[in-house]
Amino acid sequence: MAVWARIAETIARHGRAALVSVVRVAGSSPREAGARLVARPDGGFWGTIGGGRLEYEVLAETAAALAKPAGARATFRTWTLGPDLAQCCGGVVTTLTEIFDGRDQETVAALAAAERGGPFSVIARLGDDGDVRREIVATPAAAAVRTGRPEAGDPFPEAYGDELTPVLLFGAGHVGRALVLALAPLPFAVRWIDSRADAFPAHVPANAVPVHSETPDLEVDAAPAGALALVMTHAHATDYAIATRALFRDSFDLVGMIGSATKRARFASQARGLGLPEEAIARLVCPIGLPEIGGKTPAVIAASVAAQLLVARERLGAVPRREKSRTI
Repeated sequence: MAVWARIAETIARHGRAALVSVVRVAGSSPREAGARLVARPDGGFWGTIGGGRLEYEVLAETAAALAKPAGARATFRTWTLGPDLAQCCGGVVTTLTEIFDGRDQETVAALAAAERGGPFSVIARLGDDGDVRREIVATPAAAAVRTGRPEAGDPFPEAYGDELTPVLLFGAGHVGRALVLALAPLPFAVRWIDSRADAFPAHVPANAVPVHSETPDLEVDAAPAGALALVMTHAHATDYAIATRALFRDSFDLVGMIGSATKRARFASQARGLGLPEEAIARLVCPIGLPEIGGKTPAVIAASVAAQLLVARERLGAVPRREKSRTI
């Protein structure tokens, strides 16, 4: 979620906006530190700090704060989920609720501009006046907060923006279109490539960039290391050329190709003839998608492949593993 862009938009339309951040957790909790939501005076909001009773109570307090013409602009509160909210997580969550208005437009605009450039870090400090001030930094400092609520002047680091995993998606057919939609709300940056200029829809999600290329296999060479490649063009020969080039390069963390076991066997035979090593051929994922999901409609395949990409992203360390006791 573009946190500061949402805050700027809300101030412009409604005069005031609220930002709720999870600043610290202990034990099991619905969301991790850094989870946020942006609330409007009309009751609407973006994002989530975990749903359930915690979010319900936080939103009620936030609505009351937005309705007051004056009052505290930054409020910390620690929630013991079991005794306070009857949530069986049993953990402890500290939230920070901030109210922004026209006085903050310059600061919010600067943070929104930084956000447009990609993930960034700040050092936040609670001022003597009760407001939180933020300084954009190149390298975040270690957290100095030992308790739930920092004292005035104590620094606490914050990170904004999603670390997006790059995906090269070759093919704008039925499954390609369904997959782009499935990946739209997920932490991926999709470069969507097809040799047919008229294959792309008029509107694409914000995290996808359509690329018309008469030589789609050459797109492989410009891909960043660690990217994920998915091959599903309208021609087997094109699929084979792209997959072979990607496997030769050996810098993709996943190379997947739509098709059957028979298609994979034919690809392997051709690839050996081109000198592709057996260990490289073995890295090809074909068929794509989770093997437990057998549906063949575009939407089902897309959901299965999206789940497979999320598994790959976690395996590669892009996000921390969830605790097994996170259910509430």
